[in-house]
Amino acid sequence: MKKIFIALLMVGGLLASCDMDKKPYGSLDDQTAIQTLNDYKRFRNGLYSSMRSITSGAWINNQEIQMDIFQGIIGNGNQVGTFANGLLLSSDKDVESMWSSIYSIINSANYIIGKMDQLSGNEGWSEAQMLELNRYNGEAHFVRAYCYYWLVDHFCNTYSSANAQVAAQGVPLVTVYYPTADRNVYPSRSTQDESYQRIADDLNIAYTALTTFEASATSNAPTANSVYLTSDVVLALQARIALLKGDNATALSKAEEVIGKSAYSLCSLNNYASMWSTDEGSEIIFRPFMSNTELGSSTGGQYYLSANEESAWYIPSFTMLNMYDDNDIRFEVFFKLYNKLTSNGVSAPAYVFNKFPGNESLKTGSQPNFVNMMKPFRLSEMYLVAAEAAAASNNATKANQYLNTLRANRIVGYENVNLSGNALTQAIRDERLKELIGEGFRLSDLRRWNEGFTRDSSYPISPDIEGFFVNAGKTLSYQPGDYRMVWPIPATEIQSNPQLDGQQNPGY
Repeated sequence: MKKIFIALLMVGGLLASCDMDKKPYGSLDDQTAIQTLNDYKRFRNGLYSSMRSITSGAWINNQEIQMDIFQGIIGNGNQVGTFANGLLLSSDKDVESMWSSIYSIINSANYIIGKMDQLSGNEGWSEAQMLELNRYNGEAHFVRAYCYYWLVDHFCNTYSSANAQVAAQGVPLVTVYYPTADRNVYPSRSTQDESYQRIADDLNIAYTALTTFEASATSNAPTANSVYLTSDVVLALQARIALLKGDNATALSKAEEVIGKSAYSLCSLNNYASMWSTDEGSEIIFRPFMSNTELGSSTGGQYYLSANEESAWYIPSFTMLNMYDDNDIRFEVFFKLYNKLTSNGVSAPAYVFNKFPGNESLKTGSQPNFVNMMKPFRLSEMYLVAAEAAAASNNATKANQYLNTLRANRIVGYENVNLSGNALTQAIRDERLKELIGEGFRLSDLRRWNEGFTRDSSYPISPDIEGFFVNAGKTLSYQPGDYRMVWPIPATEIQSNPQLDGQQNPGY
């Protein structure tokens, strides 16, 4: 837990100085690092850089590869193998790195929030400056809320009234920047109610601050493809979390509020494909900024794609390919045929996952780098949240409405259906998988639905490919409630924090 308190996101050149009487170049004086509006902006940019990082690459791929929708290819060097092959341990370095990185970002947000509380009462700030400061404060609260959401969604069991107030079922909560090596003051795990309340409180502060900023000028109103956090992003996360908790009334209300905004519309059949190649689309609510000099991680490269179109670490299972209707535009957008996928010197045709093909404007050379601006909040997710929440509330009319509207914008010649009961529930779940594949939702979804899986090791459209699958994971099964649906608290964290003794997740 020491890492939680001593890590602070550094922004390059923040404290550069020519005065030999001052701190050395690049050192961080946590008492004076933020004094001006420009200082706030630099730290704010660091938080946005963090959001770019934790919504791309391994942060979403590891959990998707852990589930049923991808098969590992022999020759992948066991990349992501502990996740793919069901061998997740508390000593896993990827899990440890993600845990410590998230808390480092939380600590950075805590520092900004604390400084805002200290300095906002000082004289000398103009009304316009205070508006900006409050906006940055709201953004910092959102980032902290998002980080805690990410933690509870990976390291905690599904929320329920039965375990909501049981001790040590949430995550350690840190809300004050307080560097210390005193292990006696490190926090233990909170309850689930305490964790979710922390998230809710931060999101409420963020929403108030951002709506105030947006109301101050017409030019500040939220728009599609925003590279900045907005009140609509807050609503979208509130809807997502409400669904996660089983609070269907709130999930439906928040999702409908976003759906009703004139700033967004579902991408049509004609422009859905370009959203994934150019990263521009009418349904993108938030899209962390990238340029070819400020890149995030590659989400498509190596994991799913290669420049020579002959190799991939993981390919979609046949069951996944077979889910799409013949006229579903998502099939041709998300999947690409490699004529000579090669493993151990043998080649055969196979479909690879092409949802993140790389944006040409983000290339840094002649070869593709498979980097896209990630889209962690899209309108289509809100349609799926609304449909699922309505169905769970026995409002089949609304559920069918949102399901049909989404499908009509994805399937050529689609005709509306009127489903009910289990058929409606399953249709919404299937649609959620078809729309959100590869975006980091599958682990969370199967856990809250209390479903397991068995990977499909067949590949009838190209039988030779069946011999390419990594044996350790090709028929992997998870039963409902499998302990691996919840990630382990890193062993190093438990070793360094005596308060976490006995608080490891079951099974590890």
